[in-house]
Amino acid sequence: MGKPRIVVLGAGLGGSIAAFEIKDAVGDRAEVSVVSNGDTFHFVPSNPWVAVNWRTRKAIEVDLPPVFQKRKIGFTGVGVKRVAPQENRLELNDGSSLAYDYLVIATGPELAFDEIAGLGPHGGHTQSICHVDHAERAAQAFEQFVANPGPIVVGAVQGASCFGPAYEFAMILDTELKRRKVRDRVPMTFVTSEPYIGHLGLDGVGDTKGLLESEMRDRHIKWITNAKVASVEAGMMHVEEVGEDGAVKATHDLPFAYSMMLPAFRGVEAVRGIEGLANPRGFIVVDKHQRNPTFPNVFALGVCVAIAPTGKTPVPVGVPKTGFMIESMVTAIAANLRQLIAGDEPTSEATWNAICLADFGDGGVALVAQPQIPPRNVNWSAHGKWVHLAKVGFEKYFIGKVKRGESEPFYEKLALDVMGVRKLKD
Repeated sequence: MGKPRIVVLGAGLGGSIAAFEIKDAVGDRAEVSVVSNGDTFHFVPSNPWVAVNWRTRKAIEVDLPPVFQKRKIGFTGVGVKRVAPQENRLELNDGSSLAYDYLVIATGPELAFDEIAGLGPHGGHTQSICHVDHAERAAQAFEQFVANPGPIVVGAVQGASCFGPAYEFAMILDTELKRRKVRDRVPMTFVTSEPYIGHLGLDGVGDTKGLLESEMRDRHIKWITNAKVASVEAGMMHVEEVGEDGAVKATHDLPFAYSMMLPAFRGVEAVRGIEGLANPRGFIVVDKHQRNPTFPNVFALGVCVAIAPTGKTPVPVGVPKTGFMIESMVTAIAANLRQLIAGDEPTSEATWNAICLADFGDGGVALVAQPQIPPRNVNWSAHGKWVHLAKVGFEKYFIGKVKRGESEPFYEKLALDVMGVRKLKD
């Protein structure tokens, strides 16, 4: 009988680190391989910087095949067409199949631009920073905009779950426009499905409401909350403002010369519609061990995981899956796979703690939520210029970690221990 085969589906922020950590956990007792859609890792948190030409695409990329080869982890970049959990098999885009004993799904989301007429960079009228391809396109559009400034609309549509980058990008645009001496010619409006500024899909963390409202006032950015984007046409966004009762209380026709709106997410096509594996939106259902109840040899982590909203809101708002929360899922899965391969039942649970650095170009907001979803043991936020420097440092550190094929160097673990932040529940 051969070694168990563990396949990680996806090689983004979660999948790449998962492959390294699982390999460390199981050693030579199992074969570990990765299926990715392409050969390149991109550091997604840097996309807002790419979109204003503060970073090049090359600066945030890592070529994956040599990294995985060095770690003795199998790799293919052809991508997956369909997951067949009943058969313990992946159908790949090149027509071949890949069998597994254990599957770790870390695909990230599909971007649901098509759910709103005129939204998005693919035949629509708004930019995106969700993918480096989009960020590069947004940078080109920004350069054209600066030559002929006008109104800007930035934000996140109904059903969106990752609000931090929208706030980041609004503030980064403000910073860059000031540097270019054209900020006085650019009225800016922040449009969000959140019930209040700083909700973040988390019912706020610490005083994010006060901090972000104050930041927006200081930067002369107006906002519309409980906003539902009805449609977008060239140079005009049609927005419905919803009351607490769910009824439309106001409509806004917002002209823009440049707009970036984060879309809602859904599960990728390879898993959507698989009963027992994914929910109606296509997100993977997991238990407290990150394990699918129907197919117990399937685990999932990151944005592709189904998490219920923190509470009912007038406009649909999703829950973000932040970087440290994802890393805690990774650590739990690696520990549980080690137990399973040893013949034991999995016992490890991720803490889902959150540590976030939101960069504003000349400052930023940091937050710690333990756990991410309330009620919490720790609920803290702060702001200052140090956050921008910390985000730059974290970018260099994480990209270096991927290049080296490391999951958690000793000094990262030491720093987290000092802060009292854990990845696994006791």
